[in-house]
Amino acid sequence: MQSYLEDRQQITDLINGWIHRDLGQWDQLRALFHPDGEIEVTWFEGKASDFIDGSIRMGASKLSTKHLIATPLVTFNGNKAIVETNAVIVADNAALGLGCSNHNRFYDLAEKRDGVWRLVKRQSVYDMGSFTFPDGPVEIDRAVLAQYPRGYAPLAYLLAQSGFPVRRVFATRGSELEQQMRAEAQAWLAA
Repeated sequence: MQSYLEDRQQITDLINGWIHRDLGQWDQLRALFHPDGEIEVTWFEGKASDFIDGSIRMGASKLSTKHLIATPLVTFNGNKAIVETNAVIVADNAALGLGCSNHNRFYDLAEKRDGVWRLVKRQSVYDMGSFTFPDGPVEIDRAVLAQYPRGYAPLAYLLAQSGFPVRRVFATRGSELEQQMRAEAQAWLAA
């Protein structure tokens, strides 16, 4: 029982460690992932180390982001775990006078290696989003907005307008992509 509780706490701390991204604490953010870790989110797909380099560039841009993280739901199989966590991504570009709030679920594969839990893969399922207008109404190009699935259209629009384009379709609540992600994760967990 003690080991189970310690593992749950390590994974919870790992997921809450996403605050390091919001704070620009890049070395601590790198420590959340195994060296072969990958990430797939709206504006980036690839190695976690490259994502962090991209996040440094984003941090130096006009786009600001913050992630509000809930308590994770963890499914274990030995030294592997699937971790699903509700989150809210808040973004703002002061130069555009435009922001957004997007509800998502981080869908992580975590693995314990040499006694330490770290992320192997982070993906996201996007549930719903909306624009925010901190300085008053701003014109939204509805034709551009319509290019993205509704579950993350405001976030994708703001990212693209800020120089971080979304290049493919990502999982939204109940989509085939979400079902495929879950099936692949279950196969990984069982292997």
